[in-house]
Amino acid sequence: MTSDASSRAARTAFQDKLRTPAEAIGLLRSGDTVVVPTGAAEPPALLTALSDARQRLEDIRISQILPARHYGYMNEASAANVRASAYFLSGAVRPAVQGGWADFIPCHFSEIPLLIRQGLLPADVVFSLASPMDEHGYFSLGLAADYTLAAIVRARVVVLEVNPLVPFTHGSCQVHVSQISACVEDSTPLFQVGLPAIGAVQQAIGGHVADMIADGDTLQIGYGAIPDAVVMQLTDKRDLGIHTEMLGDGLLRLIEAGVVTNQRKTQHPGKSIATFALGSQALYRHMHRNPGIELHPADITNDPALAGLNDHLVAINATLQIDLLGQCGSESLGGTPYSGTGGQCDFVRAANRSKGGKAIIVLPSTAKNDTLSRIVPTLTPGTHVSTGKNEVNYVVTEYGVAQLRGKSARQRAQELIAIAHPDFRAELRDGAKRLGVM
Repeated sequence: MTSDASSRAARTAFQDKLRTPAEAIGLLRSGDTVVVPTGAAEPPALLTALSDARQRLEDIRISQILPARHYGYMNEASAANVRASAYFLSGAVRPAVQGGWADFIPCHFSEIPLLIRQGLLPADVVFSLASPMDEHGYFSLGLAADYTLAAIVRARVVVLEVNPLVPFTHGSCQVHVSQISACVEDSTPLFQVGLPAIGAVQQAIGGHVADMIADGDTLQIGYGAIPDAVVMQLTDKRDLGIHTEMLGDGLLRLIEAGVVTNQRKTQHPGKSIATFALGSQALYRHMHRNPGIELHPADITNDPALAGLNDHLVAINATLQIDLLGQCGSESLGGTPYSGTGGQCDFVRAANRSKGGKAIIVLPSTAKNDTLSRIVPTLTPGTHVSTGKNEVNYVVTEYGVAQLRGKSARQRAQELIAIAHPDFRAELRDGAKRLGVM
């Protein structure tokens, strides 16, 4: 088939598969699990239509990491009809999970594609945003490669919501028109997040971390005030690389400033690598057909063995609480789920494997207006341990840097107490003595 004929065939197939959102919802069957991609890549027209039809549906599950918007189906009264099932909590789904009428599935981000391929995470239907189709019949999952391609392979029904604002991104994130069951068209503005406010504590932590980053290092860094405080203090660095989970506006600033060149990367040289994007429309525009940016599935970006092939990988991740052995409770408040495992342990392990790598855990020393220490003798009962004591290396608060790997329990306690808030250090020493550590 000639190129022109192939293009005409793709356009014909697209028109044949074009549906309204309500018609696409009609493809669901009772008992289906609908897989939706990360954050900004969720399809608002399809999820709104599903919400409108929820009283007519039965036993539908919506599985997703980091839901971005709150939809009508996230409703306790209709949870028997449509129930959210989250791999990672956001503000949109957190009340539902904490209230017991939505589900939380613990997992490493890197393993979600594998769990889908193994059938341990069901994937009957895929709903995803996508870029407009190119002349060869390909759409780009331009905001999230994550686990969606694995789900498309297993799904009975694949529906793409085509939005002209979605970038056509390079990498392993394309879907051919022959792989989809239906498509809908919509132009709802993409979900955006701005840069968070940065206070004095975050600025101090960011300064400590920035001092640990050298020219030519490759960064994994997420969203939040502390990561962005780090980014703001890297403008004097040279030839940084990006191999990360999330691409956001903080990293975009470094790219536009010429600080990120990716030229010294040992893997994917010249390319910024991520599995999803979450930021402003400026970020999404920058990604469009940009050969310097690639999105790949999470089992490529987050696999510790693959990510760790990057020399000098610096992984920066936050925790909520850490005990004197170095165990990180990064995803719950006691036994109450708050976020999820995500890719924290993936990248901590990757940086530990990396030649010259640094795995860095960051946290303010206190919570609740300095009334609680985030460094504690033992984690609050019920806390979900996200990253174990054997993985944690550097820990940074506004009071400095503790280095734990290779250290005894006594040495770890001493290192962590030294970077705790001064008001809590005596109490922590007493706690360490009670535990027999000091």
